[in-house]
Amino acid sequence: MLFRSVLLAVQALQLASTLDLPAGSCTFEENTCGFDSVFEFLPWILNEEGHYIYVDTSFAKQGEKAVLLSPDLQAEEWSCLRLVYQIATSSGSPSDPSRLNLYMRFEDESFDRLLWSAKNPSDSWLIASLDLQNTSKKFKILIAGVLGHGNTSSIALFEIKMTTGYCIGHYMYVDSVYIKHFQEVAQLISPMTTAPMSGCLSFYYQLQQRNGNIFSVYTRDAAGLYEEIWKAGDPGNAVWNLAEVEFSAPYPKEVIFEVAFNGPKGGYVALDDISFSPVHCQNQTERPFSALEASCNFEEDLCNFYQDKEGSGWTRVKVKPNMYRAGDHTSGLGYFLLANTKLTSQPGYIGRLYGPSLRGNLQYCLRFYYAISGFLKMSDTLAVYIFEENHVVQDKIWSVLESPRGVWMQAEITFRKPMPTKVVFMSLCKSLWDCGLVALDDITIELGSCWSPEKLLPPPGECTFEQDECVFTQERRNRSSWQRRRGETPTSYTGPKGDHTTGVGYYMYIEASHLVYGQKARLLSGPLRGVTGKHCLTFFYHMYGAGTGLLNVYLKKEGDSEESLLWRRRGEQSISWLRALIEYSCERQHQIIFEAIRGVSVRSDIAIDDIKFQAGSCAEMEDKSQQSSGYSEDLNEIEY
Repeated sequence: MLFRSVLLAVQALQLASTLDLPAGSCTFEENTCGFDSVFEFLPWILNEEGHYIYVDTSFAKQGEKAVLLSPDLQAEEWSCLRLVYQIATSSGSPSDPSRLNLYMRFEDESFDRLLWSAKNPSDSWLIASLDLQNTSKKFKILIAGVLGHGNTSSIALFEIKMTTGYCIGHYMYVDSVYIKHFQEVAQLISPMTTAPMSGCLSFYYQLQQRNGNIFSVYTRDAAGLYEEIWKAGDPGNAVWNLAEVEFSAPYPKEVIFEVAFNGPKGGYVALDDISFSPVHCQNQTERPFSALEASCNFEEDLCNFYQDKEGSGWTRVKVKPNMYRAGDHTSGLGYFLLANTKLTSQPGYIGRLYGPSLRGNLQYCLRFYYAISGFLKMSDTLAVYIFEENHVVQDKIWSVLESPRGVWMQAEITFRKPMPTKVVFMSLCKSLWDCGLVALDDITIELGSCWSPEKLLPPPGECTFEQDECVFTQERRNRSSWQRRRGETPTSYTGPKGDHTTGVGYYMYIEASHLVYGQKARLLSGPLRGVTGKHCLTFFYHMYGAGTGLLNVYLKKEGDSEESLLWRRRGEQSISWLRALIEYSCERQHQIIFEAIRGVSVRSDIAIDDIKFQAGSCAEMEDKSQQSSGYSEDLNEIEY
C-alpha cells in the first residue's frame, strides 16, 4: 500500500467521526455506513484498523473498477459533498493513470450524471468539494475507482461528508497579518463552484488599514480570469462590519478574499461567518438575469424580441421543406424568422430585430442559428450589433463573411459591455440586384463565455458526435457501417449539407454507395440502466434522396433474444433535419439500436445527429423546453 497521510489532517477528521454524521456521510471507522460495493465490480476493502476503504493492484488487475453506491438520499436544499481521497502509484505519472469518478444517480434516469473526476496521484490525502443542487427526487451517490497502469496502484477514500448548504460558505476564518515585505498579498480561496448559482455572498470583517492597504474580493474562473466584485472602504473603527455582495457563477468560479499590503507594517484584516444564500442581497434592486426571457425559438411568437416601428423587416414563417428551402432549425417543421429582402423595392433596405435589455458589466454568450441564400455576396447580409442604451451607440460584434447556402449554421458570440445593452440582428439589402433570404432561429443568451475551460461537464445521456461517437458502438466497422462525417455527403441529391448541431460539425450517416440494396448498418447505445417510469429519446434524422430506404429504432432488453421496434421511417422524408421523439418504458438494463437500411439506389444516404436520453414522458420534456406540441406527429409512430 502506498497511503501516506498528513497526521494533523487525520486527527482532525477522526474527531469529526465521533459526531453524528448526516445522511450520505461516512468516516469508515468500523463500517461503510450503508455505502455498498456493487457486486458486478471489485469490492472496496475496509482497512483493518479503520479510517479508510481502498482498492489496489495487490488483489486486482490494471483497468479493473470498484464501484461504491450510497443509500437513497434526498436534498431538498442545496448541499455540499466533501470527499477526502488519495490516488497513489509507484511508477511516477503513468500514461494511463488511476481515476476516481463521482456520479449522481437519480431513481428515474437510465444513466448516471458525472459530477467530478480526478486522476492526479498524491502522497497525501486530498479534499474535493462539490455543490449538489437541490432536488425533490431521490438519488444515490456512486463512486467509481478505476485502477491504472503501474506496478502498484491504489485508490483510497478516507471520508465522505454531505452537509446542507453551499461549499462556498459555512466555514469560519479569522487571520491577523503582520507583513515585513513591500507589496505582499494574502489570499483566502474558496472551493471552486460545481453547479450554476447566483445569490448573495455575505461575510463579516474587521479592518485596520495602514499605508493604503487594499482589501478586495474577486472571482476567478478555471482559465485564471479575475473579476473584482467588492472592495473595502474605510470602516472608521475596528468593529465587525457586514458585507453583502451580489454573486453569480453560471460556470465554475472561486471566490478570493485578497489583502494587498503596500507598506512594511500592514495592520490586519479579520474574516468571519462567510456564507452564501441563493436569495439576492437585501440591497439588490435590479431584477436577476433570466436566460429564458432573453431567448426565443419563435414557435409561439417573437417572445421578448421586437422590430423597428417603421416596418416589419423580419417575418415569422413556417414553410414546408423542399429541395430549395429547409424548414426551421428547432424541429424541421416549426417556425423561424425570415428577412425576405427580395420583396422590398427599396435599395439599402435594412431589417432590424431588437432583443430585450441586458444588464451591464456582465459577460454574455449569444448563440443563434442562421441560413442564407440568394445573395451574390455574403458580406454583411446578416450582422449582430450591440446597442448601448445610455449612449445610443451601436457596436458591430459579428457579421457573415462566408457561409454554405441554405444550411442552418450556428454562431457563438461572447460579449461584455459596461452599460445596459440590447442585441440587434440586422439584415441588409445593398441593391435590388443583390438581395436574398436570411433566416434566423433558436436565439439563446446565457451568462458566461461561450467557450472556455471552465464550462461545466456536458449533460449525460447526450451525443452530438462533435468529439467522437460517445458511448455508441457498431456491430462491425467498415465502409458499409455508420460513418462520422462533417459537410455534405459525396453523392449528389442525397444526404445533409451539414450537421444539425452547428451546421459545420459532425453527424453519423450511411454512405449508400458502399452498400447494396437491403444491407443494414447498426449503431448501438451503451448499456442503459432499467428504471420504473417513462423514458424520452429524442434525436434528429435526415432522409433525403429518391432511393432512401428505412431508418429503424429498436429496444434490446438484457436477456432477450428479440428486439422491439420503437420507431420507423421509410423513404424520402425531407431535405431538412427533422426531430423524432420516442417514448418507451423498460425496467431492465437495455440498449437502443439505430438501424439504417439502404434503399433501391445510391441516393439513399441516411443521417442522425443530436441524440438525447431523458427521464420522464416526452410531453413533460416538451413542457420544460416550451417547445411547440406540433412535434407529436413523430411520437411512437410506426410506419410499415
